[in-house]
This record gives sequence, C-alpha cells and structure tokens, in this order.
Amino acid sequence: QVELEESGGGFVQPGGSLRLSCATSSFALDYYSIAWFRQAPGKEREGVACIGGRNTITYADSVRGRFTISRNNARRRVYLQMNSLQPKDTAVYHCATRVSCQSGDFTSWGQGTQVTVST
Repeated sequence: QVELEESGGGFVQPGGSLRLSCATSSFALDYYSIAWFRQAPGKEREGVACIGGRNTITYADSVRGRFTISRNNARRRVYLQMNSLQPKDTAVYHCATRVSCQSGDFTSWGQGTQVTVST
C-alpha cells in the first residue's frame, strides 16, 4: 500500500485559485503514475489529471485549460494548480497511484482534501 497525503483544499469564490499538494514516496513516483480524482456527493468519481513517466500528462475535458498537474521528485510531491474555479469543481480531491495515465484503476489513494467553490 502506497501512502499519499493531500493538502491545500479550502473555500474559494468562483474564479479563484487553489493549489493542491500530494505528498508521497519516491517509490510511488518512480513506479507509478500519479493522478488526481475528485468525488462530489451523489456523483461518480471523476479522474481530473494524471502525470506519468517522462511527464506524460492527461486532463479531463472538464478541467483542461484551467488545471495544471506537476511534480517535484526531490520533494516527493505532485501538485494540482486549479485556476478559474467554478462551483461545479466542488468536491473532495484525492491523489492516487495508477499503473498508467492511459488506462487502469486507481490502486492507492489518500484521505482527500475538500475544495468548495461558492459565493
């Protein structure tokens, strides 16, 4: 089981920004792709972004152009910069390991961090 810990969530008004951080291990960064997914009450889990080996990056259509995923291997962290936030982005955000950004399930994930976008 890979340990992951999210931070950086909070309350923000529409149009605002937040940066989420995912702390994990060097092992996870070396052997897995790291993804962010979100889950809102009553809604299905939605993959948001993923960063893999050789910095392969994918985004959900719903966030492309607004969210940016990045990694800092020296700090063992993966970040999700979220700009132009909208109420529909309200959810608990989790970082997770994944075998590949192109396919496969999330295999381990953290407790999540709440993001609330509202006036």
